[in-house]
Amino acid sequence: MAALGGTVAGALLTTQVAGPLIAQEATRSASVYEQLDLFGDIFERIRAQYVEEVQTDKLIEAAINGMLTSLDPHSSYMAPKDFDDMQVQTRGEFGGLGIEVTQEEGFIKVVSPIDDTPAAAAGIQSGDFITHVNGESVLGLTLDAAVDKMRGEVGSEIIITVVRKDVADPFDVSIIRDVIKLTAAKSRVVGNTVVVRLTTFNDQTYPGLVEGIEKSVKELGGIDKVDGFVLDLRNNPGGLLTQAIKVSDAFLETGEIVSTRGRNPADGERFNATPGDLTGGKPMVVLINGGSASASEIVTGALQDHRRAIVVGTKSFGKGSVQTVIPLRGEGAMRLTTARYYTPSGRSIQALGVSPDIIVNQPVPPPVAEGTEADTPTSAANRGRSEADLRGIISNDSMTEDEKRLLEEERARAEEAAKLRDEDYQLAYAVDILKGLNAIAAKP
Repeated sequence: MAALGGTVAGALLTTQVAGPLIAQEATRSASVYEQLDLFGDIFERIRAQYVEEVQTDKLIEAAINGMLTSLDPHSSYMAPKDFDDMQVQTRGEFGGLGIEVTQEEGFIKVVSPIDDTPAAAAGIQSGDFITHVNGESVLGLTLDAAVDKMRGEVGSEIIITVVRKDVADPFDVSIIRDVIKLTAAKSRVVGNTVVVRLTTFNDQTYPGLVEGIEKSVKELGGIDKVDGFVLDLRNNPGGLLTQAIKVSDAFLETGEIVSTRGRNPADGERFNATPGDLTGGKPMVVLINGGSASASEIVTGALQDHRRAIVVGTKSFGKGSVQTVIPLRGEGAMRLTTARYYTPSGRSIQALGVSPDIIVNQPVPPPVAEGTEADTPTSAANRGRSEADLRGIISNDSMTEDEKRLLEEERARAEEAAKLRDEDYQLAYAVDILKGLNAIAAKP
């Protein structure tokens, strides 16, 4: 009887608790259906009474996009054409100006200009706000609608109005639209340092990284001749998460690269490195700035947390969310924010960005006075004199001719690297760090 009484009491308690929960759920469902009925009423009223006839498909698309864009700046609806354009962009070639943009305070904000594009050539900078396109304000437009206004035929002109920090007045910039061909990875040798610049994270990024490193190491005569590597992620707006993971893995032997956490804890994912380091464990510097976003921040955060690289530059953009592209009926798709990503130490960089280990600002070059040359070669008369310039000097008997030749080659490389300070101070700083680390490691 006691057991039965317990069972009956338990059943009664369950019923008493479950009853209000079921009632709440029913009320919530009824409220949703009422709202959907309201949407249907408004839709029909617009179709019947709006001053001009409207296209129902455009009306539905606008409603869907409004629903998505109200969530956050990165969720949106993509019509079939926009979906096709996005797929083309991830393959690395498309038409446009060559800027990655987001929306802030109703205006279009430049995340970063893309290397070797019309926008970069016109001087568009990370952090610029675009307020007008061909004289028409973009205030109040969705991000996709504003981007559509900037698209056009290759070879056609567009005039955008730009507001820039520390510039008193807005100014117009004329840009000629062109086909944007993204070279995802470029490499070069500076002194004994290999510099790899990644401009985006698309299908070409990891293969381009591997090819660039192999080519530059071979140019220097083997990995033993390399002081270190600079991974330049400045003004890289991001791209594919899979490519960010591969790039990070290229420099890590073990450990977590990144984790993602969504609304449902069970949907979280962790991505770990596999053995193998393309650089053979050589020292690394990562360069970032305010235009480094998303996938760039994943790579930077992973290498920084594992103490694999020194991060130099200025604070990154701070986009720490993951978007999933979900195809829909009618050949369109929606881009929906489904998770945040976290660096190996568990920190989210959403809205905070990655802080460099060493903050190095890029100096703004001083204006060149009218009628003068920016680069005036130093004359022989003005060049510093040394013992070697004097007539009748005695020879250096401590070095062979081959050793002297090697010394002169090394000196020429050092002078070439020094010139870099005038062209790109941040990169020169990174190269100097690696040169110093190598010099310390080489001491007996």
